[in-house]
Amino acid sequence: MGQGAVVTGTMRAAVLASPGATRVEEVELREPGAGEVRIRMEGSGVCASNLAPWEGQPWFEYPFAPGAPGHEGWGVVDAVGTGVSSLAPGDRVAALTGNAYAEFDIAPEAQVVRLPEALDGRPFPGEPLGCAMNIFRRSRIEAGQTVAIVGVGFLGALLTRLAVNAGARVIGISRRPFSLDVAKEFGAHETILMDDHWRVIEEVKSLTGGALCSTVIEAVGKQWPLDLAAEITGERGTLVIAGYHQDGARQVNMQLWNWRGLDVINAHERDPAMYLQGMRDAVDAVASGALNPDSLYTHRYRLDELSDALNATRDRPDGFLKALVMA
Repeated sequence: MGQGAVVTGTMRAAVLASPGATRVEEVELREPGAGEVRIRMEGSGVCASNLAPWEGQPWFEYPFAPGAPGHEGWGVVDAVGTGVSSLAPGDRVAALTGNAYAEFDIAPEAQVVRLPEALDGRPFPGEPLGCAMNIFRRSRIEAGQTVAIVGVGFLGALLTRLAVNAGARVIGISRRPFSLDVAKEFGAHETILMDDHWRVIEEVKSLTGGALCSTVIEAVGKQWPLDLAAEITGERGTLVIAGYHQDGARQVNMQLWNWRGLDVINAHERDPAMYLQGMRDAVDAVASGALNPDSLYTHRYRLDELSDALNATRDRPDGFLKALVMA
């Protein structure tokens, strides 16, 4: 809790107590400070980045702060601090916060995006939706290109639709037959089961007349999909790294990258201002109907079921794309 924070009651929050263990606690509820808003959370998406603290690494300290590491939250502004001018109680918002697995969270005004009436009643985990918009922007996809999406989960499905909307021919590649069906629903022109490295490459060659793909987005975060993505990127093509590679070092085939003259883009955004811009772009895309992520929220959990949500995010049972923890 911040210095000088005013406590006004209590709230329920999930606490990551130790690797593989969560609990719900009654914790202090504070008033927002200057320039802050307090949000009554409706829910938060579960991010793959939560899996490292869930599984345990020596650099983490437990227990985590109440509500952490939830950062994909949305809800309704409940109170505002002094100096806040763009938001008011009752505004429905998405926010960049760090303690969203809770009934309430606090965010700086500058890290909150208002949601329009068109999104009323719909979940809106703004951070991952904004990530998809930023990855798409940095991929520089244009009409007429052939684009492969390697890994069609929540992110890959969104990128499939965005690339199709831009006029690209999209090939969806994934290891789960269920995900290939999702790729088709989101507009993929062709799909390939990712079961054999060389067979996938030959199939992409067949579909492209040997030219391979103008742009390939790797959206898995594992070594093999990264290798495969490079192999199916054509000469002077663009390889986009969108997968979350946080479980160890990676090797790359620099000989291949050099020989083909690939442009390689690490599409992970770290500028908070660009995060917010991506979220605003996502609000516009979803509100206009250009992007509809609703069917991708496949699993919902209560605060006291956070452990189950994290396990599902790790294990990806059949039919799983995105877990939401509802406050």
